[in-house]
Amino acid sequence: MTTVHAEMLGDKLLVSRNDLVQLVELAKRSEPVQLQIHPYEISTSDLMLLSEKGGSFSFWEEKGEDIYSANDGEPL
Repeated sequence: MTTVHAEMLGDKLLVSRNDLVQLVELAKRSEPVQLQIHPYEISTSDLMLLSEKGGSFSFWEEKGEDIYSANDGEPL
């Protein structure tokens, strides 16, 4: 069994390059495959959605990361 990890980004899926290579290699076992990769400039809203849903900042939710409050530090 092959497991592929993907993130939803609006109506698109985001997969790692390694997972994409795996998928293409599996597909080639059944029939010829032509992979077309188009350059894509990500929109601001898609980038914000990726930041929110992608998990890169989920460490902030872990216990021990809530050590600061609005009362810490000095006002600017």
